[in-house]
Amino acid sequence: MQDLKKISVVLPSLDPDDKLLTVVEGLLKVGFTDIIMVNDGSKSENEHYFEKAAEHPEVHVLTHPINRGKGAALKTAFTWFLQNRPDQLGVVTVDGDNQHHPEDTKNCALNTLEHELVTLGVRDFSQPDVPARSSKGNRITRKVMKIFCGVDVTDTQTGLRAIPRKDLEIINTVKGDRFEYETNMLIALKENRIHFDEVKIRTVYIEENKSSHFRVVRDSWRIYRLILGHFFKYVFSSLLSTVVELLVFPLLTVLLDSSLTGWALSGATVVGARVVSSSVNFYLNKKLVFHSQGKTGRALLRYCMLAGPTMLVQWVLDQIIYSIFSVGAEKEMLRTLIHAGVMTCLFVVNFMIQQRWVFTAKSVDAEKKAAKKAAKKAAKQAAKEGK
Repeated sequence: MQDLKKISVVLPSLDPDDKLLTVVEGLLKVGFTDIIMVNDGSKSENEHYFEKAAEHPEVHVLTHPINRGKGAALKTAFTWFLQNRPDQLGVVTVDGDNQHHPEDTKNCALNTLEHELVTLGVRDFSQPDVPARSSKGNRITRKVMKIFCGVDVTDTQTGLRAIPRKDLEIINTVKGDRFEYETNMLIALKENRIHFDEVKIRTVYIEENKSSHFRVVRDSWRIYRLILGHFFKYVFSSLLSTVVELLVFPLLTVLLDSSLTGWALSGATVVGARVVSSSVNFYLNKKLVFHSQGKTGRALLRYCMLAGPTMLVQWVLDQIIYSIFSVGAEKEMLRTLIHAGVMTCLFVVNFMIQQRWVFTAKSVDAEKKAAKKAAKKAAKQAAKEGK
């Protein structure tokens, strides 16, 4: 059995009530011996809860003079942990509103100690007692994250996360000071090839989560801005590449006009302009959009392999759809609209393929499974040797 004493609990809180003390008591009862609490600029009338918690020798309280947000509070605790807990193997983050059962916190921490992976405590949103806004919100956010970020997690807003020390320094540099930090953390896991696991936890909502400090409009905007940021950058990259092609095409025409004519001139300018614009697009997508750390040669080969089939699919779909909806003489406006519609759909599909295949050196899921398989194999081997 792994030792919970090697995991520190990080507990940020704003304007707490009696539930904070209940959380502390529960954590101590299941075996945690180090709790790093952050008072994120709470009102003076709520500060006595932190003072009461600090009476436990296992609790250390850090304080923000003003409210800076949950993300900032987490990073304050992470920084303090890295500087002051050199022998600890990791942290587990929990919320102070008693919605994380101590046994679930314990299970997530033990899973991280055993497999050396980030562990997310995920709730079951299909249960009938889950508030509708929470169930629908998670379902929508989960789908959007999967499509636009390539991150597939069951619970996008879980606050129960166990993180090994080896991954904490990277996670501590993730941008965001409020609730968007937790979403950005999930994106950073993929971008930095940090493996994660999921552990099912109890789904607890106290008074339909009324104690939450989540601001629906402002914090939702912060979260979705991060999630859709990749796609907006992809749009920018494509538009900039198009501008480059439109500028290079006439330049090549002028340069080659004296040596080439007819089809040769047309082919050279079209191909030359497309090669230049595609090179720009490839570089921007690799560095700016997807932050790929994979091998450039492999990514470039896959990028080229995607371009040809995309053009073929565009042409085939254009013809098929036009043949279905056109009647009589050719309708140029209809053909243009169909082409634009197909191109838009393929644009999104291309984004997903580039994200999941072109600019990914190796399947993160495959690596995660391999790591867990190796850990289990090592455990079985150790058990045999013990006998």
